[in-house]
Amino acid sequence: MPPVRGRLTHGAPLAPLVWFKSGGAAEYLFEPADVKDLSNFLYALDPDVPVMGLGLGSNLIVRDGGVPGVVVRLGKAFSTVERVDGTTLKCGGGAPGILVTSNARDAAIGGLEFLRSIPGTVGGFVRMNGGAYGREVKDVLVECEVVLRSGDIRTLALDELGYTYRHSELPAGAIVVSATFRGHPEAPETVQAEMDRIAAAREESQPLRSKTGGSTFKNPEGHKAWQLVDEAGCRGLRRGDAQVSEKHCNFLLNLGDATSADIEGLGEDVRERVKAKSGVSLEWEIQRVGVAK
Repeated sequence: MPPVRGRLTHGAPLAPLVWFKSGGAAEYLFEPADVKDLSNFLYALDPDVPVMGLGLGSNLIVRDGGVPGVVVRLGKAFSTVERVDGTTLKCGGGAPGILVTSNARDAAIGGLEFLRSIPGTVGGFVRMNGGAYGREVKDVLVECEVVLRSGDIRTLALDELGYTYRHSELPAGAIVVSATFRGHPEAPETVQAEMDRIAAAREESQPLRSKTGGSTFKNPEGHKAWQLVDEAGCRGLRRGDAQVSEKHCNFLLNLGDATSADIEGLGEDVRERVKAKSGVSLEWEIQRVGVAK
């Protein structure tokens, strides 16, 4: 491995870093000191070594055999939010959504409140075009800065990201190190009220205090994934300690000691039952990475 100024760990367990609390280890976990450290490392790293980014690990199944290559996790140095002007914030790739929205509120910027409900970091939801409550990242993103697998640092405008529903054309191995979001002028108390409304709606409808991975399947055109899952009789369905949430059918839970194979296998059981019942093929929204044991 090339020399680094940040922290490079061989055989780092990933289960503690992901919401499901399951899965194997990263061959290497790299927590860079800053953008230059990441850029230099990727430039010097053998191009055949795979690289993936890890945010809060909220929308992720890490398979039980672990993740080959290098997993990059952006730490405190990347958890920053800086006001650019009256309606614009530049946010580090490691900043969680709630940090972005609370800074927007304090700067009297509205329109970014929905990011409060995305359980991840800026890097993750920019890559996935994350969204909730009728808005998605493409509605507020101006540009993002990425470090490509080659180590090159590039600024990409919104129209270069090829956004579709929960998807971008960001190349594999590219790490989003910052993003610039634009909202509109709004009274801080109005922004806070909308943040509170979103938080209450999530609390009421989602199993937030469980080991889960957030929304499991994308909503197919003209359908709600949770409804298709429910209609196929999957509410509460189990495989080992993995269960389809009874509170919200588009969430899978780890009730205790579920393996990632249990969780992913349960998801595939659900997909089969939904296909048989409604003819609709559900697409995974949760990322599944690594190798099976």
